[in-house]
Amino acid sequence: MKFPSLFRTASPMRYDIKPRYYDPVKEEIEQRTSRIRRELAEQGLLNSENEDSLENFSSGIRGSFSQYRGIKPRETSVFSSTAIIRTLLFLGMILMAFGYIYIGPDIFTYLLYLGLLVAGVYFFFRLKNRSKDE
Repeated sequence: MKFPSLFRTASPMRYDIKPRYYDPVKEEIEQRTSRIRRELAEQGLLNSENEDSLENFSSGIRGSFSQYRGIKPRETSVFSSTAIIRTLLFLGMILMAFGYIYIGPDIFTYLLYLGLLVAGVYFFFRLKNRSKDE
């Protein structure tokens, strides 16, 4: 039960679709095609094979999936996961906050050197593995 209110509440907008059951153009086209087919069949120019092939035309979607080779496996790496990257960033921010409280502004310099060291080691091993592959 709705209580009386001073303000108008929003209600979903309604629409009214009146379906068209009668399409004179479509009906005329169907009549003309049936009449032309009947005349061609009487003259012997249209046989039942041609008529069946036109009516049974399909797009062939069943055959389009015949070349399916499966889902390609993704390359999995520790650093490709966004959850791990997000966790590392979060831990880095926590480390910076506590380091600033306990050590002071020098923590940023120490973390910069630590980050450069980790990046150097990471790229060293990455380039080392590439040289083995070639």
